[in-house]
Amino acid sequence: MYSMEKRITAVGVILETLFAVIIFRFFSLASSPQYKKLASEKYTSSIEIPESDGIIYDTNMTPLVNESFEYLCVGIPNKSDKKAMYSGAENSKDIAEGISSGIPFTFRSVKYIPESKNVYSFKIPVRYSFSQPAQHLIGYTSQGEGVDGIEYAYNKLLRNSGKSEVKYMTDGLGCMLDGEEIEVVKNPENVSGIVTYIDKNIQQICENAGRDIECGAIVVTEVKTGNITAMASFPKYSVYTLEDDINDERCPMINRTLYSYSVGSIFKLVTAFEAIDEGLENFEYNCTGSINIDGRIYKCHDHSGHGNQNLEQAMTNSCNTYFIALGQKLNIKSFREKAFTLGFGRENPLATGIIGSGGVLPTEKDLSLSGELANFSFGQGKLTATPLQISQMTCAIANYGNMPVLRVIKGYTDNGKTVINEKKVQYAYTMDRETSFKLQYLMMSAVNKNENSKARPDNTTASAKTSTAQTDRFDDDGNEIYNSWITGYFPVDNPKYAVTVLVENGGYGNDSAAPIFREIVENTADYMKISENY
Repeated sequence: MYSMEKRITAVGVILETLFAVIIFRFFSLASSPQYKKLASEKYTSSIEIPESDGIIYDTNMTPLVNESFEYLCVGIPNKSDKKAMYSGAENSKDIAEGISSGIPFTFRSVKYIPESKNVYSFKIPVRYSFSQPAQHLIGYTSQGEGVDGIEYAYNKLLRNSGKSEVKYMTDGLGCMLDGEEIEVVKNPENVSGIVTYIDKNIQQICENAGRDIECGAIVVTEVKTGNITAMASFPKYSVYTLEDDINDERCPMINRTLYSYSVGSIFKLVTAFEAIDEGLENFEYNCTGSINIDGRIYKCHDHSGHGNQNLEQAMTNSCNTYFIALGQKLNIKSFREKAFTLGFGRENPLATGIIGSGGVLPTEKDLSLSGELANFSFGQGKLTATPLQISQMTCAIANYGNMPVLRVIKGYTDNGKTVINEKKVQYAYTMDRETSFKLQYLMMSAVNKNENSKARPDNTTASAKTSTAQTDRFDDDGNEIYNSWITGYFPVDNPKYAVTVLVENGGYGNDSAAPIFREIVENTADYMKISENY
């Protein structure tokens, strides 16, 4: 026991000695000339406020990003304004810790706090909303850099902004100096950025209309200019759920407006184009429900047959066997060239990293095989195309043969009011005016002379063609899965907009794509005040 007491006493003596040495050392340093000099020197310290990225605008200069704001405040550790700080702080703990720190600190506020000598408020835009419009086109950023969409394509321009900061004086030990002036630099709100041709209202109309699409895409384009006013891909994704979206088996991160799919009956318009050009528009065929091409049987969707069909009737009824028989009579080289002229097999570049696939356009050698030519004639086989390509073809037909180059970027702005560097509309000649009228008539008949059409709007007129495209995929019961399409324009007399809808695994075009087309046409017509006699 005695030995234990001696050891405890010895430890106590050692600790007291160490403490005395530390105290002596502290006072020695504090009284040293070097320490006094360091404490007396002044240094400028600052708190930088996050930069505001450039804005992405719609065609009417309405922001598509930075739609809402939050407040970031800088507090000076002075108890006189503590009540004001607590009144708006998201987390009161930030205020308590900040004041005790003895140096300026930041905290987020749920409201604007009137500024004083101890509180400075900064309005910080929230880049994306939880229901962000045109998310696939806009893309997103990571660690301050654009990684997809317009954010990536115009990364340097959108990140080129000034910064705000609060500057204050400290001594050499980092302690804030009392009585020194605090300098506040507030950078003007950033209004520069990229201007698109997207119309936010039409974009919202499309996203609402496609609310039940599991996977698919919608594109709305101005017929006469090729300006893309809406570009929606489904399912949508959110920057706030990226991890879940990346792992979603539906692949929501894919911009399906840029991807190619089997086309189906929409391509019958190209077959009709070539037939008209070759003087075969009066061709007739008796559909019995199937057709034999070199020993292979091709079935019409109506297995009982459509009976005797002319071109208009075959387009209205979407008779496969008619177009297969017609295709066998066409010049293969000229037929393929017509498709290429209308944009098939060619990419649609919209911006860096935003490029519509060229899809697959079969070669002449492919089409020399009777089976491939048969499939090609009604949009099947190797042929694939994107919603962008289909929209561009529709614009060509509705614009009397002048096919505009598709574009989504209008230019840029440095003041949020005027557009700089907007380019002129460019066209490619595809067909003469008379031929375009004939194809327009066929599309009009497909909607207005088909009593079963679900694409016909109530408040304006529209012309369109549906597709039920085979995918060579089957469900668990052995039934083939189809992609559903429709493309068309409105109003009929003076075409303004082209609308293309794709629903993956949607079944019949008239059942799944056509009602969506109708909703978009009706709501856009209301919004743009388009009537039948527009």
